[in-house]
Amino acid sequence: MGRENLAGTFQQHYGRAHSICVQAPGRVNLIGEHTDYNDGFVFPAAIDRYVTVLASPRVDQLIRAYSVDFGQTTDFSLNDIKPSEDCPWSNFVRGVVAQYRKRGFELPGADLAISGDVPIGAGLSSSAAIEVAVAETFRVLGDLEIDRTQMALMSQAAEHEFVGVKCGIMDQFISALAQRGTALFLDCRDLSYSAVPLSEGLSIVVCNSAVERRLDSSEYNLRRSECEEAVRVLNQKYGGIEALRDASLEQLEAVRSELPDVPYRRARHVISENNRVVAAVEALQAGKTQEFGELLYRSHTSLRDDYEVSCKELDVLVDLARQAPGIVGARMTGAGFGGCTVNLVESKAVQEFCDSVQPAYETETGIQCPTYVCLPSAGVGVCGTC
Repeated sequence: MGRENLAGTFQQHYGRAHSICVQAPGRVNLIGEHTDYNDGFVFPAAIDRYVTVLASPRVDQLIRAYSVDFGQTTDFSLNDIKPSEDCPWSNFVRGVVAQYRKRGFELPGADLAISGDVPIGAGLSSSAAIEVAVAETFRVLGDLEIDRTQMALMSQAAEHEFVGVKCGIMDQFISALAQRGTALFLDCRDLSYSAVPLSEGLSIVVCNSAVERRLDSSEYNLRRSECEEAVRVLNQKYGGIEALRDASLEQLEAVRSELPDVPYRRARHVISENNRVVAAVEALQAGKTQEFGELLYRSHTSLRDDYEVSCKELDVLVDLARQAPGIVGARMTGAGFGGCTVNLVESKAVQEFCDSVQPAYETETGIQCPTYVCLPSAGVGVCGTC
């Protein structure tokens, strides 16, 4: 929904005008999947698809939130914040508000209207966009002293505690701190980062498998526990290994006989993926785009075979992309088991690429494939007009 239409919806729903408008972007991760919660490296870019929140303060302690996309309204008191089973989407709102309160911030009550064009369930981080947009909304409404890094960490904690997904920091961080025209090379351990301009002449094309992402909280958390098992064995042998970030492939091979096959393969993906992220950033900075693209393909193979979070439809999309005009590299992106692929494509060939992949995918799977040509965008902010 456009911002003007959302403004009219807010007026109609609450009987008054909104006072602020906030937008937070979704993201696409170019490379570095399932490394963030292992203290590793990632290389995401924010995209020009957003969650928008319109808000006005209240004089009482009530929060009322209306989701245009779900057609639901929920409310709760600032003094009694609990997860909702009836409106699961509202747990992203409730969780962020609860984190503010947990940290001792005084918040006003508020009326909220929320809408977005980040595809839900596609692995483009619509959840993080909601969290970060709500965090910024209450920062402005409450005139709070909190920086964007802390807002990202608070949004991550909200997802852990109110949604039950032990996600890493990448999604919230890029939604909060992205810089236009760049991807962020982020160290998920110390949160240091550098903005890397994307090569001129290349475009990011996201292909949606239209298979709703099925990596639920239990599967996601299982992957995390399998990584932790590998860390335990590695640390027993070498010491000083707090996360897979600290281990080398040589060290992993040395303890292979002491690890069950599944934790071994999970660890092999994470360690090799960290290496690929570093190599990919160096390749991009050096203008070696073909080398960058080859690393995307290797990432997908590792996610498919070692981490086992791909699916038939994602594999088909990557295979079709390899044969399409203008392709530099492709892989699945996001948590997995559905969602999207990210494709680096020569800008002059974007239309030919889409015209090649979309009908071929429908022929092979019987599913239509929405595509999004994405611009690397800035992070969360207050809209100038709405």
